Amino acid sequence: MNDLIDKKTDYIKRSVFVFFLSLLSVLTVFIGQVSANNKVVKIAHSSWIGFYPLDLAEQKGFFKDYGVNVQIKDIESKSDSKSALASGKIQGIATSVDTNVLSAASGLKIQNVLALDTSTGADGLVGTKDIKNFKDLKGKTVALDTTGGASYFWFNYMLQKNHMKLSQMKVESMDSGAAGSAFVAKKVDAAMTWQPWLSKAEKRTNGHVVMSSKSSPGIIVDTLGLSTSFIKEHPKEVKGIIKGWYKALAYIKSHPSSAYKIMSKKAGIGPKELKKEMTTEIKLYDKKGNKKYFGTEKNKGQIYKISKIASDLWYTSKISKNKISAEKVTNPTFVNEIK
Repeated sequence: MNDLIDKKTDYIKRSVFVFFLSLLSVLTVFIGQVSANNKVVKIAHSSWIGFYPLDLAEQKGFFKDYGVNVQIKDIESKSDSKSALASGKIQGIATSVDTNVLSAASGLKIQNVLALDTSTGADGLVGTKDIKNFKDLKGKTVALDTTGGASYFWFNYMLQKNHMKLSQMKVESMDSGAAGSAFVAKKVDAAMTWQPWLSKAEKRTNGHVVMSSKSSPGIIVDTLGLSTSFIKEHPKEVKGIIKGWYKALAYIKSHPSSAYKIMSKKAGIGPKELKKEMTTEIKLYDKKGNKKYFGTEKNKGQIYKISKIASDLWYTSKISKNKISAEKVTNPTFVNEIK
């Protein structure tokens, strides 16, 4: 009888042990999943109107809706954002295609995975009224971000187009926002900048917009570049980030008043002014726009052409010592997989 009781007791103990062991395994997996979802993915961007839907997605929780905890970081300097990505402090950079191409050619492990916007008038060259065209910059003091970015790429593009050299003018290097501010403060003769500084430049005595990105359609395009290691290790999170962006664009359409109110706080201008700039001077890339811009392996999109132009221009301008193929810095996988 005692033997039977002992066997039953032993069986109960083993059953309880197996139960708790199974429970522990389940909890370990669950905790691991929660930890993965709570891992902060940091994306940097500068003060450009085309990037504010990223802030909207963060504040409205759209990234979290797809299992990604994204934190948007404000980093104006291109060199600072590159250093941050290289050291693992951030996982992504929202900037122009050409900037990520230059970074990749310099050895940074980064790929463009999502098109954000294209400038249709929100970038430009501002100057005093005696500067009527690009060639009139000869001998003038120009504020320009020489660390990279859309302004520098476009400026070099125009230099080549007009058969000019950077040495023909006095360049003061500063980020594009500071360049616009310097012009408005009458510290320089001209500046490569963006909104809202174009509008502010026109209000300055003897100031005007010499030319805007309307004159070079499709040249200035912004993308989200992610580190290749992050892309490889976290493909689900990459998709979640892209879906969060798409949801933010849908929210702007369905709830414009709320969306522009939220984004205007980041932009530092009124909701009406921001809405006007974002609806007339840039084009945001939604799901359909991304599929077209990236294209397929058989029918490659415009991003490959712009990436090649950028790689060639940086190399021939001696800004980069190396060229990089458009295929190496472009990853169309995710925008094409999202239905």
